[in-house]
Amino acid sequence: MKRTFMDNMILIIMVLLIVVCIGLASYTTYGTQRALIQEKQNNLMNDATLLSEQSIFSYLKGTMTLEYLQMQFDEFEDTLKANVWFFSEDGDLIIASNEQQYSNIPKNIRSLDKEIKLDKGFTQTGTFYDIFNNTMISIGIPIYKDDELRGYLILHTALTEVEKIQSDMLDVLYMPFVVMMLLVGLVLAYLSTTVIRPIAKLNNAAREYAKGNFDIKTGVKRKDEIGELSDSLEYMAMELSRMEEYRRNFIANISHDFRSPLTSIKGYLEAMLDGTIPAEKYERYLNIVLNEAGRLTKLTSGLLELNEFDNHELTLKCQNFDIVDVIRETRNTVEGQCESKHIDLRLKCRAEDTTVYADRMKIGQVINNLVDNAIKFSPENSKITITVDEKNDKIFVSVKDEGPGIEKSKQNKVWERFYKTDASRGKDKKGTGLGLAITKEIVKAHGENINLISTEGVGSEFIFSLAKEKKRDSNQIG
Repeated sequence: MKRTFMDNMILIIMVLLIVVCIGLASYTTYGTQRALIQEKQNNLMNDATLLSEQSIFSYLKGTMTLEYLQMQFDEFEDTLKANVWFFSEDGDLIIASNEQQYSNIPKNIRSLDKEIKLDKGFTQTGTFYDIFNNTMISIGIPIYKDDELRGYLILHTALTEVEKIQSDMLDVLYMPFVVMMLLVGLVLAYLSTTVIRPIAKLNNAAREYAKGNFDIKTGVKRKDEIGELSDSLEYMAMELSRMEEYRRNFIANISHDFRSPLTSIKGYLEAMLDGTIPAEKYERYLNIVLNEAGRLTKLTSGLLELNEFDNHELTLKCQNFDIVDVIRETRNTVEGQCESKHIDLRLKCRAEDTTVYADRMKIGQVINNLVDNAIKFSPENSKITITVDEKNDKIFVSVKDEGPGIEKSKQNKVWERFYKTDASRGKDKKGTGLGLAITKEIVKAHGENINLISTEGVGSEFIFSLAKEKKRDSNQIG
């Protein structure tokens, strides 16, 4: 079974908590044990010194009998829970507290360990050479009287009290550990509700988007980073849905625009081959085939050009040039079309300096597309006006016609690829629906804007801006 992120997080936190608590408990108990043993050893040392001064010295001076000393040792053990042994300077046992209770008290202390440092004193923790069944704290001190060694006093006390303190400390540590575990559980439950579950919802939504189901909502509505991620995912889904719709429309449009001329070419050529079209009419129909082939070429070129914009592969060759010269070149090119429809194409220049900094060939394509579009929609005996204005550091070029105009609801669509108004399809089937899309991309590539002002029954006006000429640095001249 696959573990989730939450499972892994809980496991890591729990293991970390257990390790930390065990380490803390071990360090605390070990440190406390050492401190308590040291304190107990110091206390035993003080008790041994006091016992030697108050009782053993009296015995050695002869003012206290051995029986009375035995009684004091027994009382000392009963009161302080410490076993007392007194050995002579030769290591022989003289007296021990409650001696009848212990059968294995050594008769000579050196018989246990010849290397034991009785003359300097010692401290031990353990069973003291396996004499005791429990762990004991043992200390030994030499007894001197008048700078003469007179014997050795050894005290033993069980670690029971220390162990009890350790046990009490562990009990105290258990409660914070339990409380900590409860708090961690609450935090993890909170994280599960506020983080893990929303992430799971986002993950499920992303999977649906990957399948192409862009109508699914994430179901996460929050005002934090996760909420922002949810909004971004839904926005991405909306854009992907639009792209999918655009892709379907693109395929449908390009299929239609390629199929129509191909069908015409195929039909006319088959008719010529099977004799349906007589030889004397070949020239006429071959011209039609040639025109349809030109239409396919124009469509293919437009698609390749738009692909350059989409892939950011277009390289502009900007230079200073007079925009009026480009407009005049376009006017000369379309002069025949204007004469056939009796259209008056006028140029109005209201700018003192009409030099711009742009890609001359691309801007010529823009003007040609706009003028060609204006001629296409202009009725006979109408007027097209090209105006050049200047404002601040910009040159504005407008192309205005007296055509039927465009409905307000359709004005934003004219920039879409393959979009054609009904009027365009009815009057001129040669259009590819790419001219205005290419025009907008070229202007946008220059970092400028193009706008449309259109009124039904009055006409349409396209206005785009260009940067004025780029002045050469005086240091570069000559």
